[in-house]
Amino acid sequence: MSGGFTAFAAAARDLPPESTQQAVGYPSLFLLVALGALVPVVPTGAIVSTAAVVAFHQSSPFSLLWVFLVSASAALLGDSALYWLGQRGVRSQSGSRWLGALKGRVTPERLAHAQERLDSHHMQVLVLSRLVPGGRIPVMLACLLAEMPLRRFVRGDTVACLAWAATYQLIGILGGSLFPEPWQGVVAAVGLTALVSAVPALWRRLRGTSDVVAAGAAKVSRPSGREHP
Repeated sequence: MSGGFTAFAAAARDLPPESTQQAVGYPSLFLLVALGALVPVVPTGAIVSTAAVVAFHQSSPFSLLWVFLVSASAALLGDSALYWLGQRGVRSQSGSRWLGALKGRVTPERLAHAQERLDSHHMQVLVLSRLVPGGRIPVMLACLLAEMPLRRFVRGDTVACLAWAATYQLIGILGGSLFPEPWQGVVAAVGLTALVSAVPALWRRLRGTSDVVAAGAAKVSRPSGREHP
């Protein structure tokens, strides 16, 4: 673990010149974020935070603005493409591998919870789903099963992607402002992003444990229904 962290720090320390960063960085940022939205295994939040750290230390006053716009537009494109592919599966009697992949990443309990929130709060849930790590796919699947039109989904997801890009960019700016060297800020931003991503999973695990304990206590305290003479 320490060896991998050291290698990452060394790679982040040897950043290319600013002109090269801008020529290569923005297209790479767009492709990685769009791919991460389409195939939800790429840590897009860490990518945006890292790009924000690099932009924070650049001399161009528009670097951070470009990171924000590129990240938000790429996330929106990836989400829209994934939703469109999921819609094809919903409309088809045989389904599709994209819809099956989405269902495979969501437990029935989380899907039911997302559907309940979508019914009660509508578009607010879609907007907030990107800000909660692990919340995007359950809400998107709930929207698909509710047969929400693509145009309506895109309207809500546009706000969600803008808020998401701003949040992870602020994490990067925070990491960049804490340290004088860009590579140090990159390491700090990645660490903060990993911490933010781990909190919801830890909370769900703790909540699940407490529910099991409460159910066990209720079972023990429940009367057996038999009266002893």
